[in-house]
Amino acid sequence: MEDFEFLENTKEEENDEATNSSSAPASFKGRLNLANYSFSPKLKIRDDSPSPEPRRSIRKSSSALSTPPISSPSPKRKVDGLAVNPSPKKKSRSPSGYAPPSTYAHLPELVDILEPDLICVFVGLNPGIQTARSGHAYAHPSNLFWKLLHSSGCTTRRCRPEEDGDLPRLFQLGNTNIVARPTRNGAELSKAEMDASVHILEDKIRRYSPEAVCIVGKSIWESIWRVRHGKAIKKEEFKYGWQDEEDNMGRIEEEENEWKGSTMFVAASTSGLAATLSVAEKERIWRELGVWIEQRRTERAAAEAKT
Repeated sequence: MEDFEFLENTKEEENDEATNSSSAPASFKGRLNLANYSFSPKLKIRDDSPSPEPRRSIRKSSSALSTPPISSPSPKRKVDGLAVNPSPKKKSRSPSGYAPPSTYAHLPELVDILEPDLICVFVGLNPGIQTARSGHAYAHPSNLFWKLLHSSGCTTRRCRPEEDGDLPRLFQLGNTNIVARPTRNGAELSKAEMDASVHILEDKIRRYSPEAVCIVGKSIWESIWRVRHGKAIKKEEFKYGWQDEEDNMGRIEEEENEWKGSTMFVAASTSGLAATLSVAEKERIWRELGVWIEQRRTERAAAEAKT
């Protein structure tokens, strides 16, 4: 009985202490047993539950998602039953190639500016589109023909394309082309038709008998060489300027009417598309011809003054 009363009294005292501790204000007078809160390495927590699978790194997965996937052709949308490509690609412009005569059959051919016994006749490749439409030689603004004709000394002033018909009267010069039909550029001509036109050119020169013939562009001389020699000209065989006497054009070997032919001069192309040589290099080549033309024009004028 006493033991029971002792236990109850003890419980009451514990309850009173708990009540007092909860109601009493916080105080640092009491002792704090730090040992109850210190880490003990001897204490181990046993966990018999199966270990979970390792979690994938969020950083790795996010970086994997940020990597752009390999592009694949996007599916075509269907609009009213028709397949439509959502992002059509722009068509690349193919390089210009051969164009048959029917392509520009609506354009007229250029009239030759030729008279007998001229000092020099210029031979171009063929008329361009603007030249054919205007009816005057080297009419495109990017072409350097009229500029080089003047700067070289072949003419005493810079002429306009509309004055091409006055070349024989003013400067004793003429103009023709190896191919008569017009095209947008030289790439639309074939080597076969250029070679076939060489004999026509020879006949023109033989008929009008100029002192010299100026080939305006390397490709024209290459065509003449192929016809005469039956093979392509080698790099070391080609040269700008005056050619050998054996290369004269329009030669007549008949005993009664023998003629040595026109002396050949190969000048740089004046086309704006021909950018292999600089303008300064072209002027240097053309100047060699211009010096000779100036001299021959002076000599002819002096001879006419004596008669």
